[in-house]
Amino acid sequence: MIIGHGGNKQELAQKLGCPVQEIIDMSSNLNPLGPPPEISNMIENNLGTLLSLPEPDALTMRKGFARFHAIDPDQVMAGNGTTWFIYAVPMALNSKKVLICGPTYSDYKDACAMHGIEYTHALARSEQGFQPDMDEISDLAGQADLVFFCNPNNPTGALVSRDRIEFLLKRHPGTCFVIDESYLPFADLADEISLVSRTRYSNLLVLSSMSKIFRIPGLRTGFLSGDRALIEKLFRYYQPWSVNSLAQSVISRVFDQPEFILSFYEATREFTFREKQIFTDAVKECPGLKIYPGSTYFILAELQGFTAPEFCARVGQDKILIRDCTNFYGLTRQFVRFSLKTREINTKLAVSIKKVIQNG
Repeated sequence: MIIGHGGNKQELAQKLGCPVQEIIDMSSNLNPLGPPPEISNMIENNLGTLLSLPEPDALTMRKGFARFHAIDPDQVMAGNGTTWFIYAVPMALNSKKVLICGPTYSDYKDACAMHGIEYTHALARSEQGFQPDMDEISDLAGQADLVFFCNPNNPTGALVSRDRIEFLLKRHPGTCFVIDESYLPFADLADEISLVSRTRYSNLLVLSSMSKIFRIPGLRTGFLSGDRALIEKLFRYYQPWSVNSLAQSVISRVFDQPEFILSFYEATREFTFREKQIFTDAVKECPGLKIYPGSTYFILAELQGFTAPEFCARVGQDKILIRDCTNFYGLTRQFVRFSLKTREINTKLAVSIKKVIQNG
């Protein structure tokens, strides 16, 4: 298991000798607009559900997701976050060789390692702005029985259109593709890119997260949708009561309000676009800092003159925690990631970055 998907606020606070509440965490990918008041109220008003067992298969929650996306509930699983599915899929499908499209989320690799499954990477390159080489992926996918593809990708923010992924699905019908759309709600034209509704493909599984967009990671809720036969295979490994009572109750009620979901998505996208542009304009003239374009609210940057650990430590002196990307396979010690927040906090980060670079 990888330790430290984001930064460690407690560790930085101890180093600085300050309360942990004073640390600004810009290392974890969570929506700066969340959780919205509606969901906070739902959590508070449904605490009593913790006194009872949840539905063993989270059926009501699954039906809500299926209704929102206009698909069959039998083609949906609800789990304890998308990470549960990442670790379960290679085992349930009895995978022998897995292709991971990176640089990307380390749990795909860790899931394969846990089950002793052979894996290889198709790595996007910095000189191409970390846009995936779909021809290379296609060549390697023909030699694999399972492919992990994060879209938009973490940590690069690269986004691939639906038709380019569908090309892979059609060309390699014997290979199962797991498309991780955890960050897609943040992207413009997400509905035109998502593959959740493409349930006709017999080799497609899609991961969807509620944690990032609504900023409720502690509720541990995620979905897997796709081909009915593949979902049936996964259900053979599904443990009853995998989603707790509070999460089931809250998420079911969220899906009862589709207008709220869509309006919150739109507000998030508008906020993300505006604040990201302001931040990148503020730091674009910094020498030795290359910002990579992406479709999400987090930003990947490449350093010159600093290693990621020392740069993170220097920014940390201003009580700001950013992500050292050294442990992303395919990235060097020159890469960091910023997960943007409010205008005020983003400005503090920009000022800190300029100060660190100017002082050398």
